[in-house]
Amino acid sequence: MTDRETEQVSAESALYVFAVCRLPDPTAFAGLPGVAVGEALRRLRFGELTAIVQTVRAADFTDEAWQARMADRGELERYARAHHDVVSAAAVSCPTVPLPMATLYHGEERAQQALLAETERFLAALRRTADHSEWGVKVYTAAPAVSVPARTRPATSPGSSRPTPGAGLAYLERKRGAQAQRERRHEDSLRLAETVDAAFQGLAAAGRRLRLHVPETTGTSHVQVLNATYLVAEHRAAELGPLTRALQESTGARIDVSGPWVPYSFVGEV
Repeated sequence: MTDRETEQVSAESALYVFAVCRLPDPTAFAGLPGVAVGEALRRLRFGELTAIVQTVRAADFTDEAWQARMADRGELERYARAHHDVVSAAAVSCPTVPLPMATLYHGEERAQQALLAETERFLAALRRTADHSEWGVKVYTAAPAVSVPARTRPATSPGSSRPTPGAGLAYLERKRGAQAQRERRHEDSLRLAETVDAAFQGLAAAGRRLRLHVPETTGTSHVQVLNATYLVAEHRAAELGPLTRALQESTGARIDVSGPWVPYSFVGEV
């Protein structure tokens, strides 16, 4: 890219789209900074729907600039929080479909055309998530003590290199016992996850199982056996607490519930 082209990109603006709503209240997000300091958040009408948008510098969202931002944890968190704050504020005032971070268009006309073409998908997502919130559920069991055979090889008789009679058989029995114990723990974990998931699915309109986190990631001595998210109608949200407590008592597991959140996981590909 030449110096003239670089200056041109730096001077260009783009339209950052946070979310799509029906009739958002502009006062709900009027005081938020968004992702561009000094540029007000505003509404962009397209057909029967409205997008929450902000004018940004195109140069701040080139592939190179965005990849650098992704590599900087502090910057990434700042942008993610700013994006989420706008989406959450809009969702308080009306049903909202959040768009992925860094959804940009070059100009209002292009944005309106592109969003208008996706109207049916937006409407379907709004119908699916209206009056619903997303709730996260994580289930843990205590991390088991590591069970290993007492010896790594069969014991030998004193003063002899030959194994003690029966030592080899005892060693193999310990190995088989440890393997059986691991298999039982795995089966118990699967049953626990299925039990809790089935209970929350019975309460929710929809659910999704997510990738499990290893103990090093969670920072606890517990093993995660279920990481899921559920779409729950607002009039049923009060049932989550009693359900969680009943499951904890019946299973002995630790169950963490978080929410309510904007239903990011249930809007589909938008």
